[in-house]
Amino acid sequence: MTRAVEDLPTPAVLVDMDVLARNIARQAGRARQAGVRLRPHAKTHKCPEIARMQLAAGAAGISLAKTSEAEVFAAAGFEDIFIAYPVAGLGKAERLLALSDRLRLAVGVDSPEGARGLSAVFAAAGRKLQVLLKIDCGYHRVGVLPEDALEVSKRIGELPGLSLRGVFTHAGHVYQAETPEAVAEIGRQEGETLAETASALRNAGIGVPEVSVGSTPSARHAMRVHGVTECRPGNYVFHDGSQVALGTCALEDCAMTILATVVSVPATDRAVVDAGSKTLSSDALRPRPGGHGLILGTRSRLVSLTEEHGAARVEEGDVFRVGDRVRILPNHACVVSNLHDRLYAVRSGRVETELRVAARGRVE
Repeated sequence: MTRAVEDLPTPAVLVDMDVLARNIARQAGRARQAGVRLRPHAKTHKCPEIARMQLAAGAAGISLAKTSEAEVFAAAGFEDIFIAYPVAGLGKAERLLALSDRLRLAVGVDSPEGARGLSAVFAAAGRKLQVLLKIDCGYHRVGVLPEDALEVSKRIGELPGLSLRGVFTHAGHVYQAETPEAVAEIGRQEGETLAETASALRNAGIGVPEVSVGSTPSARHAMRVHGVTECRPGNYVFHDGSQVALGTCALEDCAMTILATVVSVPATDRAVVDAGSKTLSSDALRPRPGGHGLILGTRSRLVSLTEEHGAARVEEGDVFRVGDRVRILPNHACVVSNLHDRLYAVRSGRVETELRVAARGRVE
């Protein structure tokens, strides 16, 4: 039986299922139109139910960040997973070997040293692990520079327990782009850098069938570059305040909000809600700092967070009273998912079901 959203205890994370379905369908359509496979990054929601919706809409598989996340989704029946992260360590390599018995698995690498450890475990078992080489397209976090990709690929190709399936990248620096035009340019550069790197490897005799780009803001631009075969956006299922600020989506495209209660109005210019950093995270708004969450239907934003409190600066014309229920648009939806055991699936003001965040806290 459904219940009214207003009957929920707060704070509570709400997901508008109509908006969620629309976002999933739109991204799947963009990928089809571009002629690339969609492999969404499920670290955004960590929910098997939502990932199944993505597969039903046409996704070829899912991406994840950690070995433990892959174990959760494998247990839920998912059969095609790419861990888009440089996995290192004997213990994790052995866990990957066990996972490879159950599904089509690939893992990211960005160094011969890390790849060697994976190879040793798989070679000893008479197996091969598919890997994709991470390319740094400008974010400067992990990944090899394009000019170093050939040498690293050759060294990976010498390892008996690995099979190089392709190259991948993530243009995380797009979150610093100040204009939609800058977002588009970073997206184009992301796709072109990766496609050119793949072409150089092929010209040297190294087969790399997969050319995989990522990032919700840049995906629509990067996936249209000739030579790109796959895209891995994640945040698009929910969107958030940062995506709105970047121009990636409109406010009505945001599926996730936080239901909170005003617990104190200690001054005319300040109201406090029961959602702090344990609910919203302390992630800043991108691309420019702008508080910790917009209170929908107002011009007021949360300007400071402690663990259990969110303090809003009350803008002129806005009025808050103790006991008021408010909806907050988070800056970064992905982190919010990881902070909660459940998401409330809502439609037309009613709670339809609870979505368990099954891979919550799986960070190893």
